[in-house]
Amino acid sequence: MTEQHISDTGARPSDSPAEPLLAGLRVLDLTTALSGPWATLTLAGLGADVVKVEPPGGRDNARGNPPFLGPDGLHFGAPSDEDVSVTVMNRHRDKKSVTLDLKSDRGRKIFHDLVSWADVLVENYSDGVTKRLGIDYETLRAVNPRLIYCSITGFGDGSPYKHIKAMDIVIQAMSGIVEVTGFEDGPPTRVGLPLADMIAPLYAVIGILGAVVNRQQTGVGQRIEVSMIDALATLVAEEHFDVLHAAGMPYRSGNHLPRLAPFGVYPTSDGHVAITGLVDDWAHALFRAMGAEEMMTDPAFATRGARAANSYVLNDAIEKWTSKHTTDHVVSLLAESAVPAVPVRTPREVVDDPYLRARESVVPLQHPDADLRHQELMGSGIPIQFSGAGRIVPGRPSHVGADTETVLKSIARLSDADLQLLREEGIV
Repeated sequence: MTEQHISDTGARPSDSPAEPLLAGLRVLDLTTALSGPWATLTLAGLGADVVKVEPPGGRDNARGNPPFLGPDGLHFGAPSDEDVSVTVMNRHRDKKSVTLDLKSDRGRKIFHDLVSWADVLVENYSDGVTKRLGIDYETLRAVNPRLIYCSITGFGDGSPYKHIKAMDIVIQAMSGIVEVTGFEDGPPTRVGLPLADMIAPLYAVIGILGAVVNRQQTGVGQRIEVSMIDALATLVAEEHFDVLHAAGMPYRSGNHLPRLAPFGVYPTSDGHVAITGLVDDWAHALFRAMGAEEMMTDPAFATRGARAANSYVLNDAIEKWTSKHTTDHVVSLLAESAVPAVPVRTPREVVDDPYLRARESVVPLQHPDADLRHQELMGSGIPIQFSGAGRIVPGRPSHVGADTETVLKSIARLSDADLQLLREEGIV
């Protein structure tokens, strides 16, 4: 890793006196939407120096995602120049924002100066775009042989699906995850989080860090390619749905996992509770708490295999019991029996959890303008705890192009006159 920094990111350091692990790692961010920005947010959160490059005016379509926060507060209307998408407030934190027209010869020349400075470049352009712009890996490695070039794609290089727009719901559907989510008698169901957009970038970060270690040994960079379909396919393949389906278990099992029964979400008189009794001791303790000790010796429920084979009957019996009691009563009673059971929480309850806030898994979001705040807005932290390295609590994003002058003066050695001419020509 390198030592030159452009300027302080404005992020609040943790109490640890040590530098963050990736301090000095220079990253060029050419990403949009979620999959790419999530990767560079993680790198920035670990201390990397991230420069986000967009065309003048901004290109990231996430900037148009409602709701917006601005002088008139939080709203879902058309954004003003001072409004910022809450999405951007989360994904673009601690990244310097530079505008540069990469379609122009002058813009590409300046970009090559940035590439010479960088250790890592991350992009998630559609297929063929980097080649048309002249910023593909083969071109840029001639500029900087040490460059680690990471591409996050929808379907991978040479895919027969390259004509399909790789949106998260598209990847979820094609990966099989939608087919295995939902209730047996209901339709295939989208997972409530954008899994493809969030898991692929984590693999990308792992690949980047592996390439950084390899470069320390070889002195040269390389290209990394991670596809969203690959990332979700690994999850689907882990569960062996084909084997389970052949054994008579449905692809979609709703709130329960039959092969581990009892294992699922059960209704109570005032909410829902998650219970797992997959091992015999837990299952038998659950039966005692239910006042159904006879189930402990019943051949249909006494062992794991029998419970899996009779999961429908078992889950019906548990639901009849839980539905007569409050969530607190069920959780408290099962806690006394050492059976894992917890209430199903809302997203608001999660982000308000004092423990998670103390661990900085969730942190307050900040508007680029320091005086614009909204006390209820929380965003993602970096959920990794280190004993011997400093951490950065993500700070605030920059307005589009706010750091163009600072970055281009520092790295490309441009003068005020150069920048003025570039503005007049629409290049920055």
